[in-house]
Amino acid sequence: MAEEKSFPMTAEGKVKLEQELEDLRLVRRPEVINRIKIARSYGDLSENSEYESAKDEQAFVEGRISQIETMLQYAVIIDNEDVDADEVSMGREITFQELPDEEPETYTIVGESESDPMSGKISNESPMAKGLLGHRVGETVEIEIPSGSMTVKILSVK
Repeated sequence: MAEEKSFPMTAEGKVKLEQELEDLRLVRRPEVINRIKIARSYGDLSENSEYESAKDEQAFVEGRISQIETMLQYAVIIDNEDVDADEVSMGREITFQELPDEEPETYTIVGESESDPMSGKISNESPMAKGLLGHRVGETVEIEIPSGSMTVKILSVK
């Protein structure tokens, strides 16, 4: 049997997924089912755009429910107890500066399922996170990125 993929995430990320799943099951799914019932009452389904739209949304909702259930089933909560306080690891907020003189940037390294770069959360699978993981405050690190490479200095880890 094929080994299932694990989904590393913070405890906060797991709670958010559980809330989204509850909303999909208890709010969105019933709304979509109701829209399908109403659209069916309009008659001929072959030219019924409301029905097609509701069926498409139902497929999306059911797919997302399935995806979240799988992620929660194979969730691995990030635990940093055994990691030194100044070491870059998942679940920690990292501030670094691209050398020679760029402005400092701060990101939290999270599991892929919680990644949201616009909110300062980068995936542990991203080139930036992979390059930073395991390094410590004060280190200068060469990171391979799609457009080449960059040198950064790790300023803080929280």
